[in-house]
This record gives sequence, structure tokens and C-alpha cells, in this order.
Amino acid sequence: MNNSAREDTAPGDAHRPRRLDLSKVPTELLIGGRWQPASDASSIDVLDPATGARLARVADATVDDALAAVTAAEAALPGWAATAPRERAEVLRRAFELMTDRAEELAELIVLENGKALVDARAEVAYAAEFFRWYAEEAVRILGTVQTAPSGGNRILVLRQPVGVSVLVTPWNFPAAMATRKIGPALAAGCSVVLKPASDTPLTALALGALLSEAGVPDGVVNVLPSRRSGAVVSAMLDDPRVRKLSFTGSTEVGRTLLAAAARTVVNCSMELGGNAPFLVFDDADLDAAVAGAMVAKMRNGGEACTAANRFYVHESVSAQFTERLAEAMRALEVGPGLRPGVQLGPLVNAESRDKVDALVQGALADGSRLVTGGRPADGPGFFYPPTVLADVPAHANVLREEIFGPVAPVVTFRTEDEAVALANTTDYGLVSYLYTGDLARGLRVGERLDSGMVGLNRGVVSDPAAPFGGTKQSGIGREGGHEGLLEFTESKYLALSW
Repeated sequence: MNNSAREDTAPGDAHRPRRLDLSKVPTELLIGGRWQPASDASSIDVLDPATGARLARVADATVDDALAAVTAAEAALPGWAATAPRERAEVLRRAFELMTDRAEELAELIVLENGKALVDARAEVAYAAEFFRWYAEEAVRILGTVQTAPSGGNRILVLRQPVGVSVLVTPWNFPAAMATRKIGPALAAGCSVVLKPASDTPLTALALGALLSEAGVPDGVVNVLPSRRSGAVVSAMLDDPRVRKLSFTGSTEVGRTLLAAAARTVVNCSMELGGNAPFLVFDDADLDAAVAGAMVAKMRNGGEACTAANRFYVHESVSAQFTERLAEAMRALEVGPGLRPGVQLGPLVNAESRDKVDALVQGALADGSRLVTGGRPADGPGFFYPPTVLADVPAHANVLREEIFGPVAPVVTFRTEDEAVALANTTDYGLVSYLYTGDLARGLRVGERLDSGMVGLNRGVVSDPAAPFGGTKQSGIGREGGHEGLLEFTESKYLALSW
């Protein structure tokens, strides 16, 4: 296997990237600063979701490769942990500058392997780069404390030290941002990492590995291991006593399995899991703003986001107006291959995702929901699903219970504030909630009552590198972003002393 991606000449050529040279994107494993094939020479086909054509073959890491990456990370850890915080910060700052300089190429790469529209990919790259800039600033702010013991007999000195070798497991929906959101704080804290990206979208992670090496990250501090053997590979690393941290973003089902595996060696875990975000529209809301916010909360990244609005609860007095305006905005979206000019919605990532979304829609219709727009997979190549709005959705419909991860908006009415809060909180998940109201007191009151880790009040987006991102209940453990995200990669050490 050559250490570069190769684009097939078939249907993908209809929307070839304008700046990206796909042949220069690495396709081998990054272990200890060296690019190398899988130990058994196996590979993964990376497909273009817009056409189904193969973009590249990428090395498929084995358990032996994973343990070699842990060895490399362990060897690099002492030197990186001892590196001055300012020096670590400068490396992260250079990574931010390189990402910014190459934003268009990275955005095009994301479109090719993920399928999202170029406008969404550009936004992701800008967001992803900000984690390197934010944690370049936070690297010099790892603060300890000193205090007098209540008895007066000694001092209590608390230090923050790197947690150690960290395994980072990232999903396919934000292949750049989910990697930088973990790598940034880990490197700022002084940890070395093994990144296991999703097998559907490994090229972006490999490109980031090369970029970080160019930015000055020492060999072995960042290792990148694409693999379709995810369960065996991650489990082997969690069973290795040299691994002290797991940071995972993905489904709650997989998260439970990883938590059980991590328990065997009591590995420190941060888990950013599934969501089922409610979007509340009260009778006093500005409907133009609510529809605009709904389009962001629902259609950012084509609906393939854990923060995507999944359930729309609208006051009965404005439900008809809101539903029709939302459907009108959804119909107006340009659907097509992500690199085609003007496209606002690309394909879903793979056939399985498309089929799952369609099954939820058809199930809702069978249960009595009313189709307002969309509702059937597009004909032709690629994994496209049209923007879809459902009205009169019954409470028992699976589309309200499962994370849709696609461009589908089910609308339900409510009458009272208490009913709206009860409907919003009737879920095992608690990542993010959205609410629109013209009454600030109501907004704050309802916001406090919503059982989620984040709330968007008259806003359709909550993600920010400077803010703590995470949820309640089965949406996860710990926080990413903000100062809290840095502390997730540290351990507190207490020294008792007298002077």
C-alpha cells in the first residue's frame, strides 16, 4: 500500500476537489512518528458517500499495531510531560495556523469521505482548528492550589499532572472536530495519545496526524490507528496497564461496552454519547427566529450530529405556522454532492444510515404521522435522503425515541409549560435542549428545568471550544471544551507538608 490516498476515476470525478491533492493524503498507520502498513497488510476501503465509489484504501490496524502504538506513546510520554507548558502551547498554536492555512483542502477531504456539504465542512474545519488555538492558550493555565489544613498542622499542596497515555476514539460525523477536541487538551496537559478514528472517515484523522507532526509534535506523542477491528483493538489497549485514559465520542450502546471494558483496569473515562435533543417553541416565540434556529439545530451537518434537534415540541397555537414555515425552509435546501456549488445538504455517510433514517420515517407514517415534505430516499447513486418534516407524530413513535441522525424533523404539539418540560425530559438522554420564547424569565426558568447538560436559549447552536460540552443521564460522563476539557486529561496529586 502506498502512503497516500488514490481517487478512483469513476463517478467521483464529477465533483473532484478544487484544491485537495488526494494522492498526498496518508493512508498508513502513524506509530511512533513513522508511517507503516498494518502488520498483516490488511486495508479498509474508504467510500465517497455521494457516489459509492472508492476513494482510497487505508491500513487496517491490528491488535499488534495497537499495542505498538501504546508502546510508542508510553516512550514519548515522559519527554512531552516534562516539556514546558509554553512550548507545548506553541506547538498547538502552529497546528492551529497550519489548519487555518489549509482549511479548504481539509474541508474538501471531509466532504469526500463524509459526504457533508462543503459549507458544513468549512465550518467544521474552522471549529476544529479553534480547539488547537483554545488549548494553546489553556496549556499555560494548569493551576494547582495551596492552603493551610483546617487543623493548622500542615499545608495542603495540590498539583495537576498529566493522566498519561490516552486512547481517543472518535466518530465519523465530525472527523476533524472530534479529533482536535480530544487531541488539543490531551497535548496541552502533557499526555501522549493513540487516536482511533471511525473507519468510515479515517483520511481526515491521518491528515491531522501529518499536520501535527509538521507542527512540531514529537514522534510518538500522537499516533493514529484506523481500524475496522475496533472492538478488539480498543479492548486490547484498555487492558494494557500503560493506558490510563479513554476519551470516547459515539453511541451510548458502544459507550456502555467501553465503560465495561475500562472497568477491568479502572481506566479514567470521558464519554460523549448519544442525544435526543428537544426543540421547544412557545407561543410567544419569534417564529422567524425559531425557524431559522431550527434549521441550524436540525440541519447543521445534515442532521448527523449528537446535538441535532431530534424532537420538535411546539405550542398548539403556533404549531401550524411553525410547521409550514419549517417545511418551506427544508424544501428550499439544495441537495446533491457536497462539492457541487450551491449544495446545502449532501448524502448520509453510508447506506446503513440512510436505511435507518428511512425506517424511522416509514414507521412514524405507519403510526399515523402526517408527511409534510420529503419522506423517501432519493433515486440514483449515493446515500441521499431528502429534508423531511413530519406532523401529528404520536408519542410512541420510534422517531421520537431514537436518535435520528438525519434530515428529519418530527413535530408534536403541547399546551402548557409543564407539559413541554415533561415531554422534553421524557428520554434517557440529556445532551442538549433548545427553547425559543420571547419571555426571558420563562426561558431561564424552563432552561433550569430541562434535564440536559447544555441548553440553547433562542439559539440553534451551543458548541463552542471555550464552553464545557457534555450531557446528563446516558448522554455521557465528563466534559469536553473549556477549562474543564483540559482537566479531564489531568490527575490531582496532593502533597502534605509543613514549613
